[in-house]
Amino acid sequence: MLSKRDALLVLNGLPHVGPVLLQRLLDSFKGDPVAVLSGSMESLTQVRGIGPHAAQALMDWEVYFDLEREKEKILQYGAVFLERAHRDYPILLKEMYDPPIGLYWLGEHKVDRPCVAIVGTRQASMYGLKVARKLGAELAGLGFCVVSGMARGIDTAAHEGALERGGPTLAVLGCGLDVIYPPENKELYDRIVNQGAVVSEFPFGRRVDRQTFPMRNRVVVGICEAVIVVESAPAGGSMITARFAGEQGRLLMAVPGRIDQLQARGCLQLIRDGASLVSSVDDVLEELRYERGEDKREEPGRKEPVKVVVLEAKEKALMDCLSGGELGSADSLAGQVGFPVHEVAAILVALELKRCVIKRLDGRYEAREA
Repeated sequence: MLSKRDALLVLNGLPHVGPVLLQRLLDSFKGDPVAVLSGSMESLTQVRGIGPHAAQALMDWEVYFDLEREKEKILQYGAVFLERAHRDYPILLKEMYDPPIGLYWLGEHKVDRPCVAIVGTRQASMYGLKVARKLGAELAGLGFCVVSGMARGIDTAAHEGALERGGPTLAVLGCGLDVIYPPENKELYDRIVNQGAVVSEFPFGRRVDRQTFPMRNRVVVGICEAVIVVESAPAGGSMITARFAGEQGRLLMAVPGRIDQLQARGCLQLIRDGASLVSSVDDVLEELRYERGEDKREEPGRKEPVKVVVLEAKEKALMDCLSGGELGSADSLAGQVGFPVHEVAAILVALELKRCVIKRLDGRYEAREA
């Protein structure tokens, strides 16, 4: 006979029904997951949205889900499965209309303080990365838990800022806890586990796909009091997160950017449509109606001396072209300064070595933030 917890694990791990249908099933069977898995074809198909295929999958759940393997994985990773009734299940998440019936949780930190989400594009500018890192650090220093999705770009910068300040951070994954995505964030994953927690509603072994990211985004929103979008294209995934924030009654904020940069247009659109503009952490505190307290995490001590980079005249000319967040290729910059393209390319390499510029994936160059 299945226990209630084991039945919840099974229902959560079956690929045939999503959160909304799971909730309908539980409502129809008086909240008893064991009764759901013991239901007949007739009783299951009476639930709106459950057809014969899904009903058969529920009746033959052992074909689709290895419960014993899942329980072994939980023990192996040192994780826990928090069902909704668990005392450590995030309170705000329960208020959503379709909260996960359970969360896989890896890490000692539990939601014991206000949470703020910082999200944005994977193709972030240096400006966006700097802002996300700074906001993550300052919010963590003031006692907030920073929540994001551990994706490339803005998410990574937000987590790193919180970790560097010594504060907790939650990473909500769009895959199982044993699937690190993106793979280059393995070290970040480990640091978050040690200093915060990594969270997922998906069973072990579940890979990322087009469905899991929106599901992940709704959990990010559900845990938090507010969502800050740092950079996003108008059709970016962060705009889905922003929509969830509006639907769930969470405070939505956005960081303004340059009107001629794609990754800023989503934020500008959100601000136009009513999102609160964020230019500093004080704006966040004001919107949340929190008093600024002392940042006790910032360690006093002697600061490292600032390294002065000496630029030659032609290097300075190129840097002037990249001021204010401008982007440029070797060809376009050559047209602006009047130098041969091959000479501009050589100067850009020198500026990269001096850590003055960074080459983006699209081949264009951008000035590093000081």
